[in-house]
Amino acid sequence: MTNTTTAPPAPSAPSAPSAPAGRTSGWIRTPHARPDATARLVCFPHAGGAANAFTALSAGLPEDIELLAVQYPGRQDRRAEPCAEDVSELAAGVAAALASRSDRPLFLLGHSMGALVAFETARLLEEHGRVARLFVSAARPPAQDWEEPDLTLVGDEELVAGLRQLGGIPEPLLRDPEIVAEVLRLLRADHRALLRHRCPEGTAVAAPVTVLLAAADPKNSLEQMADWARHTTGGQDLVTLSGGHFSLVERPGESGPILTHHIRADLARAEQVPAPAEASADAPAAAPAREEPLADLVREILLDGLEGRAPKLSTDLTTLEAAAREVMSPDAYAYVAGTAGSGATGRAGREAFDRVQLVPRMLRGTHRTDTSVTLFGQRLPVPVLLAPLAAQQVAHPEGETATARAAAAAGVPMVLSTFASRTLEEVAAEAGDGPRWFQLYLPSDRAVGESLVRRAEASGYSAIVVTVDATHLGFRPAELDRGYSPFLRGTGIANFTADPAFRASLPAAADTTATVLRWAQISTDPTLTWADLAWLRRLTRLPLLVKGILHPDDARLALEHGADGVVVSTHGGRQLDGGVPALEALPGVRAAVGPDVPVLLDSGIRTGSDVVKALALGADAVLYGRPYVYGLALDGRRGVEHVLRCLLTDLGLALALTGCASLADAGPGLLFPREPVGAYGTHPLARTTSDAPGSSGTPENGERR
Repeated sequence: MTNTTTAPPAPSAPSAPSAPAGRTSGWIRTPHARPDATARLVCFPHAGGAANAFTALSAGLPEDIELLAVQYPGRQDRRAEPCAEDVSELAAGVAAALASRSDRPLFLLGHSMGALVAFETARLLEEHGRVARLFVSAARPPAQDWEEPDLTLVGDEELVAGLRQLGGIPEPLLRDPEIVAEVLRLLRADHRALLRHRCPEGTAVAAPVTVLLAAADPKNSLEQMADWARHTTGGQDLVTLSGGHFSLVERPGESGPILTHHIRADLARAEQVPAPAEASADAPAAAPAREEPLADLVREILLDGLEGRAPKLSTDLTTLEAAAREVMSPDAYAYVAGTAGSGATGRAGREAFDRVQLVPRMLRGTHRTDTSVTLFGQRLPVPVLLAPLAAQQVAHPEGETATARAAAAAGVPMVLSTFASRTLEEVAAEAGDGPRWFQLYLPSDRAVGESLVRRAEASGYSAIVVTVDATHLGFRPAELDRGYSPFLRGTGIANFTADPAFRASLPAAADTTATVLRWAQISTDPTLTWADLAWLRRLTRLPLLVKGILHPDDARLALEHGADGVVVSTHGGRQLDGGVPALEALPGVRAAVGPDVPVLLDSGIRTGSDVVKALALGADAVLYGRPYVYGLALDGRRGVEHVLRCLLTDLGLALALTGCASLADAGPGLLFPREPVGAYGTHPLARTTSDAPGSSGTPENGERR
C-alpha cells in the first residue's frame, strides 16, 4: 500500500466533506432501520466487497444501535458508476452522505481496505466533531506499506486461489464463472485505489481506535496492528477474534457483542456527570483504586500512623482467615474455609505459589505501571476479578450486594455465583456501570438454565463462566461434621426462587421445604457432557468460559465445543482431595490452547506477587476468592474494599519492583529457573513456556489482549 519513504508531506487540515461530482447519493444502506437507536455504526467493506457484507452483523445488533453499510460505486445497484480512483474519493463521498446523519453519535468500522476508507472518512468528519470511535478490522495501519501486489499483473487463477485462502466467499460462488469475473473486476479496481493511497506517518484521528485482529488471519499480525497507535491521539486497544481474515462478518455472534460493548461504554462515558462533592457513608469510594499512584495506600496508612491511627483490618491478607474465624459463626466459617478431604489440594495450591520465585529486573523506569488487560473486548483496569463465591450472606447480612459495591469502587469486575444469596438483578443494580460476569452451574432442568442465562444477558452481565468441576459435591468434612449446608436452609438459592422457569416447575402451593427440595433436585447436573457445553454455546452470544479445567486435553475439548476461554481451577481445593495445584496445571493448559485464547487462573491467589507469578506462567488474569469474603465478614463493604485496595496496591508494586511497566512485561523471564518450576516441563499435564512459542499467554511481541 503506502511506502513511507516516498510519502508526500503531511497534508493540511481536511476540508469540509463534499461529494465528488455525480456521486451525491446511494452511498449508505440501512439493512435494519432502527429509528429509535441512540448510536449509528457505519461499516466500510473490504476490497471487492459490498454493503451486503454487513447484513448479518446488522441483524444481530441490539435495537439501540443502527448499522449503516457503505456501498462503494461500481457494484450491485451502483454498477453503472465507475469505481473510485482512490481512497480519498471514497472517503469524501461517504463523509458527505453522513453529513445529514450527525444527530446521533457515529462509530466507524472498516474491514480490510475499508479500514483505510473509514480512517480517511473519520479525518473529514472530525473537523465537525462527529466520530465517537473508529474500529479497524484485518487491516494494517495507513502509513504502513501493505505490500500488496499490482493485481493487473496477477492471473485470474492465482487471484481465485488467494480468495480461497482468505475465505469470505463460499466455494459454490467461486465455481461460477460470471460471479468470479465480477468479483475479480471489483477486486482489481479497488486495489488500484488502494495502491494510490498515501498516508504520512504522523497522520492521526482524535477518536479512539479499536483494532480487531482475527487469530488465524494470514495477512495481518499483532506486531503490525500495534502501529495503529501512531494514528490516533485518543488511545488504542486491540481485541482478538477467533477465525480468519473475514471473522468480523463471518462470526457476527462474536464480533457483534464486542462492538456493542464498546459503543455502549463510550456512550455511557459521554453521559457521565461529576459526582456530588459529598457522599453518604454507605456510598462506594469516589476514586477507583486504579487511579491511585502506586504507593498511595501505603502513604495514607503511614500518615495516619503519625496521628495514632492504624488500619481496622490487617494489610497482611494471609491473616484475614484467622481474624474472620473469630467473628463468623462456626457453621459459616466451616462453609467458607472448608476444603475437600484432608485439605491436600488446598495446601498444595498455596505451596505451589511459594515454590515459584521471582527475579526482579532493575532500573526499568517503572514510575507507574499499566495493570489493564483486554478480555473479550472489554478493557479491564486490572487482571483481577472477584471469584464466584456462593451464599455470601453467611458472612455478612448484605452478602453479594456489599461485595458488588466494593468491587465497583475498586474497579474490579465481579463474577456472580448462580448460588448467590441475592438475585443477579439486585447485584447488577449495585454494580452500576462496573463490569460483571455470571457464573453458571448448569441445572438439570434446561428451561431454568436458559432462563438464568437470559436474565444475565438482560442484566448486563458480559460473560458466562460455566463451572464444570462441581457436578458432584465434594466430600468436605468441615461442613459434614456440622451437618451444615446454607442452601438447605434457604441461603444461596435466590436466583432460583426468583426465576419464573423455576417457579413454574414447583408443585402448587409449594412451601419452603418443597422449594428447597426442588432446588436440590435440579440445581446441578451430574450427567453433563461436552455436548451440553455446545448447547449452551448455541444459547447465548456472550463470551463463554469453562471453569474447573486442569488437563490440557479438557482445555482443547472446551474450545472445540464452543468455549471462548478457560479458567484453570481446583475450586479452591473444595472438590477433589489430592488434585494437581492449579498453578502447576496452568502452563500445560496455556500450551494446549495457544497464545490467543484467554486463560484465567483461580485457586490459591493471596498476594500481588501471586498474581504476577500467575501472569508469568501464562494467565491473562486471575480470580480472587476467599480473602475478600473474609473482608466481608470482618467489615462488610468496607472490608471488601480494604482487601481489594491492599491486593491491587501490592500488585502494582510487585510489577514495578520486578521491572514491569505493564502486564505485557510479566513473562516467564521473571521466574527463577530452578526446581520445581523446571518440573512443569516434565509433568505429563504441563509444559514450560519455553516449549511452545507464545505459550505463556503473551503473544510474541509481548502484548496482552
